[in-house]
Amino acid sequence: MAVYVLLIKEYEDDEKVVYKYGPNEETTGKIEYNKISRDFKEIESIKKEGISNDFFINLTAQRIARIVGREKGIFPERTTIES
Repeated sequence: MAVYVLLIKEYEDDEKVVYKYGPNEETTGKIEYNKISRDFKEIESIKKEGISNDFFINLTAQRIARIVGREKGIFPERTTIES
């Protein structure tokens, strides 16, 4: 099964970054990452029948954690998860 998750940065400041996430630009939820406490908070879930929000939010949190570790916290405007 192919997996595709789109992440679009919506907001960033010194304390937090907010990304829209989902299978496409029309079907999204929102997640916030607090740079200070290193916590994730779901702001908005994906609300579409047949789509598992938990699946997408878990992949999104993993991708953001990878950005923090490998990319030294330089949060891109857009990124994807593909496999």
